[in-house]
Amino acid sequence: MAYRRVYDIAFVGLKPGVHEFNYAITDKFFEAFQEQDFTNCKAQIKLLLDKKSSFMMLKFEVGGTLDVVCDRCNNPLTLELWDEFIITVKMVEEPGLMNDQEEDPDVYYISRGESHLNVEDWIYEFINLSIPMHKTCGFDNADGPQCNKEALKMLNKLGSEKTSKKEVNPLWKDLEKFKGLDN
Repeated sequence: MAYRRVYDIAFVGLKPGVHEFNYAITDKFFEAFQEQDFTNCKAQIKLLLDKKSSFMMLKFEVGGTLDVVCDRCNNPLTLELWDEFIITVKMVEEPGLMNDQEEDPDVYYISRGESHLNVEDWIYEFINLSIPMHKTCGFDNADGPQCNKEALKMLNKLGSEKTSKKEVNPLWKDLEKFKGLDN
């Protein structure tokens, strides 16, 4: 349990201004969450917390690498992570009311009585958001040494079979005679 307390920031004792926090994230971090689509995570999170009198600006800088599976050829692929995320944390009297009224996903409300801010869920979310939706070896490397040649051959074969078996729907065949009549 003490491992998770690393992600608690006691902001009450911090003076106004910018404060830097650094976190090294590995696969152990993700054990508390659901199963991930990646392995061998070696991420660095640099958190710049700018404390003001009634709010805090948090800037998360995500960097590092992790291993995924290529969506095209199913080979292992190491991805570079780099992204930035900014969150505003406002201190209010009744944060429950504010969360229902506001719809900005980058603004969070906490009670003025709070003394700690846990950034664990944000780190988890931002690492996952740093991973591209489409993970491939790259179109430049599609015939490179890391691509699975057998998988690419099968994809090309299936693609050529699909185009050679093009069936014309009879509904569209009758509509072809109307092409070009608008002139």
